[in-house]
Amino acid sequence: MKHFKFTLLASLLTSGLLASTAATAEPVLLHNIKGYGFNAERELVAFSVLAFDNANGKVLARGDKALLAQYPDARRLDGAAKTLLPGLIDGHGHMLSLGEYLNQADLRGINSEQASVAEVARFAASQPQAAWVIGRGWNQVLWDNKAFPSKNLLDEAVANRPVWLVRVDAHAGWANSKALAAAGISKETLDPPGGEIIRDAQGNPTGVLIDNAMQLVQRRIPAPSPDDKLAALQLAFTHLLALGITSMHDAGVDTALADIYQQLADNNQLPLRLYAMLSAKDPELGRWLQQGIVNDPEDWLDIRSVKIYGDGALGSRGAALLADYSDQPGQTGLLVTQPDALSQIMKLTIDAGFQANVHAIGDRANRLVLDRFELLANNEQRLAGRHRIEHAQIVAPNDIPRFKTLNVLPSMQAVHATSDKNMAGDRLGVARLRGAYAWRSFIDQGSIIVGGSDFPVELANPFHGLHASVTRQDQQNQPSGGWLPEQRLSLTEALRSFTVDAAYGAFQEDTLGTLAPGSWADFILVDQDIFNVDPSQLWQVQTEQTWVNGKKVYTRAD
Repeated sequence: MKHFKFTLLASLLTSGLLASTAATAEPVLLHNIKGYGFNAERELVAFSVLAFDNANGKVLARGDKALLAQYPDARRLDGAAKTLLPGLIDGHGHMLSLGEYLNQADLRGINSEQASVAEVARFAASQPQAAWVIGRGWNQVLWDNKAFPSKNLLDEAVANRPVWLVRVDAHAGWANSKALAAAGISKETLDPPGGEIIRDAQGNPTGVLIDNAMQLVQRRIPAPSPDDKLAALQLAFTHLLALGITSMHDAGVDTALADIYQQLADNNQLPLRLYAMLSAKDPELGRWLQQGIVNDPEDWLDIRSVKIYGDGALGSRGAALLADYSDQPGQTGLLVTQPDALSQIMKLTIDAGFQANVHAIGDRANRLVLDRFELLANNEQRLAGRHRIEHAQIVAPNDIPRFKTLNVLPSMQAVHATSDKNMAGDRLGVARLRGAYAWRSFIDQGSIIVGGSDFPVELANPFHGLHASVTRQDQQNQPSGGWLPEQRLSLTEALRSFTVDAAYGAFQEDTLGTLAPGSWADFILVDQDIFNVDPSQLWQVQTEQTWVNGKKVYTRAD
């Protein structure tokens, strides 16, 4: 294992994130709460007192005031009638990317190319020492012309340094001429397999690169040092704990990041729990598969899955469709991993006893992946493996039952539906929307949905996901009645997707996501009773305290 200069523990102590970790061996009774958890049947359970051991970090019991008499020597904490929920689990995010995003030019939500360039110019002026100007979050769907941008305005705004701006979904990038030159991209450059260089009428690169073509630029950007990564991780940890996220599934971890995570875990420096999916693109994946799974009995760091890449994203027309895009005839999307290679990496993963978590957004990609789960794994392997399709956004209606038949879990991000609603109909047409973001269809057939956000593609706030799940609306309560409202979930179902069902997707349902006796005491206190507020207000719920392993790791400032 590589050894790094670790400054994270001191930083976390200074910031207060681990200030409460020194625990005495005594039971704690948190009373006067509106508590919610789940039982072994995944049914909602309400309670007003939670007893836990802050030495070993486990729940002892939950119930009513009678518990007070059962633990006469326990330290008592008054919950001030606050609502208590299991610690929320984000089943698909990107930890290092989140930390880096928090230090980059933020273009999320900006409504024109011109305004985006102005923000890049402002950011560049604030970072005169940076060799590259890096940003993320642009989304041409929000602009009046809905057209991809070009290098021209970027060249005017920042002419002396390369600029690289990743689209909100991370499946397209926007470069200025300096960045294109650094990557050696010209009129003669061929599109790489699974990627596209957008060109003008004369065949010249416009500055926008799709999917695998992004690597032409990204490999030229100076790699962050281990200390840079640690600083970014600290930002991300702090951010997630403040949102009530106590565990996350990191979708696509290379060896360098996995080594950092292992070092942090070995030194008891992880402030939240990580379920790391190894990147199928990592050259050292074979070594990981040969070594076998990392199954931490305390659930701080589990490494037993592989993130495999199927297609691109809908917004950049990279999602692989069975038929042409309705708004771009002749275009059916991109397969980031070609079918034969996809079969090979899925088989290697499954045969090694690892969980295969395959990114598939378009209906063609979803079918290709389902076909391979059917061909490459027997029933026993599929049941034991809990294999997943990450996103499962556009699925042919007759393929939806195959998820249940093949024991494949849909890992879905509710906020994608409310973000994509303004363009999904244009991309797909009406007929294909029947299988789009079809949460209700999956739940009704008995599938378990692993919930999440895909941060930093979307904001990490899990209450945004709960709100989208229940309302199918954006935060302006649009459209009236919800978008494709027949696919709404109940609040209990939505909460399950961010707690015990996400835990199930990581083989952790016995210890995480329920607050049942014997599980880890990971919980949050929030400012509203989510079961007694108008669903339209769910996205405004704020976390007031976050507890991990029976220790308080975050308190909201007044």
